[in-house]
Amino acid sequence: MTAIIPIQEPMHRPQPAPPAGFALWQLGFRPFYLLASGFAALSIALWALQYGGFLPAPYLAGPIWHAHEMLFGFVLAVIVGFLFTAGRNWSNQATPTGLPLAALALLWVVARVLVLTPYGWAAAIANVAFPLAAALALARPFIAARNRRNYFFVGLLLLLAAAALCVHLQMLGVLVLPGWAGIQMAQDVVLFIMAVMAGRVVPMFTNNGVPGARALHHAALEKLALGLLLALLAADVLQLPPLLLALMAGLGACAHLLRWLLWQPWTTWRAPIVWVLHAAYLWIPVHLALRVHGDREDALIDVVEHELHPAVALVELLRALGDDPL
Repeated sequence: MTAIIPIQEPMHRPQPAPPAGFALWQLGFRPFYLLASGFAALSIALWALQYGGFLPAPYLAGPIWHAHEMLFGFVLAVIVGFLFTAGRNWSNQATPTGLPLAALALLWVVARVLVLTPYGWAAAIANVAFPLAAALALARPFIAARNRRNYFFVGLLLLLAAAALCVHLQMLGVLVLPGWAGIQMAQDVVLFIMAVMAGRVVPMFTNNGVPGARALHHAALEKLALGLLLALLAADVLQLPPLLLALMAGLGACAHLLRWLLWQPWTTWRAPIVWVLHAAYLWIPVHLALRVHGDREDALIDVVEHELHPAVALVELLRALGDDPL
């Protein structure tokens, strides 16, 4: 029989009254997790239709559509759904429900449709507007509760909006940027969000769900591991030399591997709901180790680094939380 793992913080706090109305629009994760999972399946067919020439003149096509929709479509929907639900618990304030939540979900859907049409400016506006609107919606309860510990999540959503803006201004010919600068920036931000969420969730799940487990936090290592991800983000934005990027990625891989080992993953093999979190987090040091290679022609490494690990890590971390984000 599967054990039920409590994930509430020890201190009892009164919760906001549950909103009335249709259940789908009562909590942020419900529409966005549903949309993300549905889109993950639908995107395979859309990808095939593009290759078959059945989608006439889409604004984004081929690999750039794939990368854009993985980050600003699927991943961003999961992150926003998680933050709207977790933010409600963290701040004891209401996050968007009802019509405002439905409007945000509709904006996300419109953004997904527009990138497959020839209307580039409309697609750009919708895709930048969604993370901006989500950031503003998350800021309101945090500011009302003076929940300063989580203000940075608002900043991260704003960074994702900036990354989306870079991608679209480059596609529209307004900016000339090196490579896929906006895509790399977004991936770095997502990596940092996953690392922060894992640090809050994985040790707690391990200690609550595995008898005798002693997953540990080391304050200096936490700062180092997360700080190196921010440094890598800054280095990518500033287009620093590849050797420096490789050094940061290598140090980051070592720090995050050590962080993972302190969580004692070997104690969790009898609890699938726990070990899957550890397996998901392991993709972060794997990604950073692969980034040490820098510019390369190895297509297999490129697929693993840029496509497989972000989806696997994020899906498994958030799936393990199920219907009860923190």
